[in-house]
Amino acid sequence: MSVNPMTAKEVTKKVINKESFFILDIRNEDAFHDWKVEGENIQYLNVPYFDLLDGVEEILPQLPQGKEILVICAKEGSSIMIANMLSEEGLNVSYLEGGMEAWSEYLEPVKVGDLKNGGELYQFVRIGKGCLSYMVVSHGEAALIDVTRMTDVYTKFAQEIGATITHVFDTHLHADHISGGRKIAEATNATYWLPPKDAQDVTFDFQPLEEDQHITIGNTTIQIQPLYSPGHTIGSTSFIVDESYLLSGDILFIDSIGRPDLAGLAEDWVEDLRETLYTRYKKLSDDLIVLPAHFMITEELNDDGSVSEKLGTLFEKNHGLKIEDEAAFREMVTSNLPPQPNAYQEIRQTNMGKLTPDEEQQREMEIGPNRCAVR
Repeated sequence: MSVNPMTAKEVTKKVINKESFFILDIRNEDAFHDWKVEGENIQYLNVPYFDLLDGVEEILPQLPQGKEILVICAKEGSSIMIANMLSEEGLNVSYLEGGMEAWSEYLEPVKVGDLKNGGELYQFVRIGKGCLSYMVVSHGEAALIDVTRMTDVYTKFAQEIGATITHVFDTHLHADHISGGRKIAEATNATYWLPPKDAQDVTFDFQPLEEDQHITIGNTTIQIQPLYSPGHTIGSTSFIVDESYLLSGDILFIDSIGRPDLAGLAEDWVEDLRETLYTRYKKLSDDLIVLPAHFMITEELNDDGSVSEKLGTLFEKNHGLKIEDEAAFREMVTSNLPPQPNAYQEIRQTNMGKLTPDEEQQREMEIGPNRCAVR
């Protein structure tokens, strides 16, 4: 039987549609357990590539007959070899084109909704990394929020819908992925905005993002209203878009809350985190649709692949918003911090402009899951 490549886009569609399929992941066990392609109806078998070099006969009883098998490795090459070996045994086999590197970098654009006076809001789902970025479009203009380093995806999408990128925002200085904001702004002559409290050590020019500003997109009344919301970082800033959407950055997620320790100041910033979540956000309308900068698990995806929920619903269901005692909240946050993101210090330095890694180095720095949330 022939072996077919399966793109990250095709795998993403399967995950969003909750299709059932089987993955043979041939990376080392530690890499597999740290980070893998996840979905609600996926079955897995992890057998390292070097254990299969002498043949696949021993694992055949563990593989499904008559069901699609997707072989995955880090960069593609090893998975092609093992997929061919399985195909010779009569199995229906594909391999992930580009491997986990491609899975980490793929972005799926999803329309979140229409805006009141004309315009649209799009969410770009980086499903393999759990990153979420946004494009606000109005009458031929576009603003970008928390974009990744895969900048071509955004510029091509803007061209396809006939929009000119005029503003680029980062809600905070990111530590888990390399921002593409400055690169896009330079390429499009857009204004690049950063919270000044997060940007004291950056090496480039930016427009300081302050809470009292109202940035208008297009020739309508669609506004991006900054809301100072420290806690993940000292400068973390949320955005209220069109009085309907709350872009919460890494402060509030669907099933968790932001971690305050990526600058080594967990004990100092946990009070800011609580103040943002329990006071600043509590004053906002329950009807605001929360759009975070990350998601943790695929169960957070909506049926269309987007990630969102009403603020009022999160106050009812998100465990991080239901701890009344301040000491208990502090204990919950500081004792449930996951491991630091891979190369997070180097990523922060890159986002400050102090390091200039090449593309392959950037890819290696980002490999792995996002770890922006309190567990």
